[in-house]
Amino acid sequence: MNKEIYIYDTTLRDGSQAEGISFTVKDKISVARALRELGIPYIEGGWPGSNPKDAEFFKRIKKIKLSPSKLVAFGSTRRKNIPAYKDKNLQELIKSKPDAFCIFGKTSLTHVKDALRTTPEENLRMIKSSVNFLKKRGKKEVIYDAEHFFDGYFENSEYALKTLSAALDGGADWIVLADTNGGTMPDDIARITKTIKEKFPHAKVGIHAHNDCELAVANSLSAVDNGATMVQGTINGWGERCGNANLSSIIPNLMLKKKLKIKNFTLKNLKKLTKISRYVDEVANLIPKREQPYVGISAFAHKGGVHVSAVMRNPSTYEHVDPRIVGNERRILISELSGLSNLKLKSEQLGIKLKDRELALQILREIKEREARGYQYEAADASLKLFLKLKTGKIPEFFNVKSCRVILEYLKKPSLPAIEKRCEASIKLSVKGQIVYEVAEGDGPVNALDNTLRKSLTKFYPFLNEMTLTDFRVRVLNPKEATAAAVRVFIESRDRDERWTTVGVSEDIIQASWNALIESFIYKLLKSHK
Repeated sequence: MNKEIYIYDTTLRDGSQAEGISFTVKDKISVARALRELGIPYIEGGWPGSNPKDAEFFKRIKKIKLSPSKLVAFGSTRRKNIPAYKDKNLQELIKSKPDAFCIFGKTSLTHVKDALRTTPEENLRMIKSSVNFLKKRGKKEVIYDAEHFFDGYFENSEYALKTLSAALDGGADWIVLADTNGGTMPDDIARITKTIKEKFPHAKVGIHAHNDCELAVANSLSAVDNGATMVQGTINGWGERCGNANLSSIIPNLMLKKKLKIKNFTLKNLKKLTKISRYVDEVANLIPKREQPYVGISAFAHKGGVHVSAVMRNPSTYEHVDPRIVGNERRILISELSGLSNLKLKSEQLGIKLKDRELALQILREIKEREARGYQYEAADASLKLFLKLKTGKIPEFFNVKSCRVILEYLKKPSLPAIEKRCEASIKLSVKGQIVYEVAEGDGPVNALDNTLRKSLTKFYPFLNEMTLTDFRVRVLNPKEATAAAVRVFIESRDRDERWTTVGVSEDIIQASWNALIESFIYKLLKSHK
């Protein structure tokens, strides 16, 4: 196919409707900048007429250069029975002064009747006059999103086509077919998109798919195969309910699999995909999905010994693309399924060369023994690196724990409506020949230990202030043992340029947490050690 595809990102509007996501204005500006760096042709900033936050965003974003990306303001068609120039929503769109407008209108007669409570004829007038008003008054590109298009087409195809005609008659530059409920199958998307292109051969057609059947990416690609040249979606597939079409998958699929040209995109842009994907998750305070295609940390992870052995000889044996082309990297996992080839390749990735075969076999046996006790190194690279360095004698003694104590008190005072909890940790350390004793409080045992350890060590290693704990996960390993069960604790930490995970296992949850916490600090000390 010899056509150019336009990517339209709605992370800042449709994506922010996902459960658990709430952007500040500053967050939205940060994401917009990242999308511009990636090369997204259309960046939808939000709905300026719906809330003060989006209105403020459009004021502040004017001072920031997004070119060649186009900033889009989103809204709806005018209200029923009033002229377009009197509609406050459309007026706010004009005031926001974007590079392009996108408005949605109703396709389904059910929605016209029950949601708008108006006539089919008035709905058509609402679509045409709203588009026309923005074209004439705003003098900018207008994208028309046909909401519930496929459901409306199934309900009454003749009326659905009339809604598109109304938008085009009003001057719409694009007509976008929205699978708003996310329930349409790829073969129906293909058939109907092809019909629209035949009915309106000169119209530029787009697709806006939701993921309620986990088909948003497939549906978007199916629409492209049948004439759509705009794909709307969100970074990492965020969105209401089950999410939107995932641009982090769609972009490489279009470029690498379908060999299509994307406006503003080159292979240089594509190499930024993983970085931008994870950055946007970070701004939203979300943990990136490990299994996400192309950009996930597990997307090119290999665990089975047969797989690893083959990948070492020829990566294409178990990788559909070179991970570097999307800015990701190959990962070799170490587990009870691992062979010596896994260990050697993984150790090389961690910067450790195991030249002694007997030592390597001994380390592999110990790893398998530890995993049988509950350790899991495939999800804790930092702990694995420390274990390998310990076995090869390459870890300096940064500090030595002499003693540690945690006190947890529950206090009930007559003046308090509930029980007050207080947690205190005290640690005695030997650091650089000095004995250090510190005490600190925290919201719980792990937080108190973290605060105390940090307080003790930053005097000697100030760069530890760069490090923060970002995640804490506990897994009970043998539930039948009840309160005597062993637990596995993962602690994820980060600094300015890296995230790392450490693991601890014990029948005592505080001990398991302490072990993982200690290793997290040692890893940071080791990576910053000169």
